[in-house]
Amino acid sequence: MNAVFEGGGVKGISLAGAVRAAELAGVSFHRVAGTSSGSIVAALIATGYTANEMKTIIESTPFRTFMQRSPIFNVKIIGPSVRLLLRKGLYAGDALEQWVQGLLAAKGVRVFGDLPPDKVRIVASDITNGKLLVLPQDIAAYGIDPARFSVARAIRMSTSIPYFFDPVVLRQPLRWRKDHSKGSVRAKSSYIVDGSLLSNFPLWLFQKEAVMGSPIPVIGFQLVGRTELHQHRIAGPITMFQAMFETMLGAHDERYIEEHNRLRTIKIPTLGVGTTEFDLAPEKSEKLYEAGLAAGQKFFRYWDRRTGKLRTEIKTKIT
Repeated sequence: MNAVFEGGGVKGISLAGAVRAAELAGVSFHRVAGTSSGSIVAALIATGYTANEMKTIIESTPFRTFMQRSPIFNVKIIGPSVRLLLRKGLYAGDALEQWVQGLLAAKGVRVFGDLPPDKVRIVASDITNGKLLVLPQDIAAYGIDPARFSVARAIRMSTSIPYFFDPVVLRQPLRWRKDHSKGSVRAKSSYIVDGSLLSNFPLWLFQKEAVMGSPIPVIGFQLVGRTELHQHRIAGPITMFQAMFETMLGAHDERYIEEHNRLRTIKIPTLGVGTTEFDLAPEKSEKLYEAGLAAGQKFFRYWDRRTGKLRTEIKTKIT
């Protein structure tokens, strides 16, 4: 099947549990796509990681280490504000990229050319030009060869939560800008941030194949449930921006999905966990994984592998 994974920051841990349910049901992944933390899961699957391997990685990774910045920016109140002004983010995001890079390298993958063609699609947002990017193919518009583009870099773009992680800055070569300007002014640099700004659950990515009669079913892995237990304390512009972004993601989680999409979507409870809770306790992490496993098992219990659809008589049991 083709699979699409929704983004949701640290809540993406639950996606690994749902992937395990798919494996137990004998389901294999043909093409995968994702946004933000969903892009990490998609890339790991494309690279050859199993759900059990992902679970081991989750258990051994101190996600708080991703919140990396120079000590000078840790000065109370002033430090983070200055960093946000200068770098446009509270944390660098480089640690996350290096972590992903190491995981992919362990499977012999560095650039998209190391994977089968169109094996994985990653969504990011170009806020300079106001457009959605589907990587790697859309990187060609910036004078970069898609096959030679770093998979970890694409994930870094897709996971750049605005104001939390620094945006990724793409600088186009001057000669390329002149050759492709066609009389219009092209930006020297483009700021790329989290794909969830424009499409947090890109189930539409494989729509073209479906319209053309592709026999490969598309399944969505969606994170649902607002963080009722997690109230935002607004103490200044930084906390306000964080609250705005998490609220936006919450709206994505609850938005209406058309009938034909609901029937091919695994809805995974996120247990009130916030998008940027990188100091999540191991027990809560385990519960997220188990929630994903349970949701996936419930879905695939009624999944007909021959038709790639839910059995008609029990659709109401999971929707």
